[in-house]
Amino acid sequence: ESVARRGISAEMVESFGIGFALDSFEGLLAKAQASRVDLPLLEAAGLVKRNNRGGVFDTFRNRLMFPIIDATGRIVGFGGRTLADDPAKYLNSPATALFDKSMSLFGLNAARQPIAAAGRAIVVEGYTDCIMAHQFGLTETIATLGTAMTDGHANLLRRYTDRVVLLFDSDQAGQRAADR
Repeated sequence: ESVARRGISAEMVESFGIGFALDSFEGLLAKAQASRVDLPLLEAAGLVKRNNRGGVFDTFRNRLMFPIIDATGRIVGFGGRTLADDPAKYLNSPATALFDKSMSLFGLNAARQPIAAAGRAIVVEGYTDCIMAHQFGLTETIATLGTAMTDGHANLLRRYTDRVVLLFDSDQAGQRAADR
């Protein structure tokens, strides 16, 4: 429902692998245990955390989930947008050996070839901005992950193009990100 309300087509949901984290402290944990996924792997990926009593709980709860896929097609992290009134509107996976949000761009796996073909990359702020751009034919679009454009992002993009168009929000945060 939340996806449809945002105007995201079923094709884009499939293409970007959009999912849902249950409103539960043990939804992923129970499913992973039933599928025999090792707890240390879930912890290393930042999908579960330990509380101060040693118990384990899901990191992402009641969120629209976006897999963050690197240029080679590996899922390296996740981003989640709250579906409630959580003060943390967006939540990304913590930094891991595979994931660093200052070095990762959402949608790069899908946009790599279109960037080369168009001779430019369009950089937006958010997951849904990127997905909607793809839905309407601007498939050379990628998104930063709640950060300004970093040197890491620029070095990554340099592999594909030397022409970058920034389309950040017009709010203060977006203006600061564009300025940086």
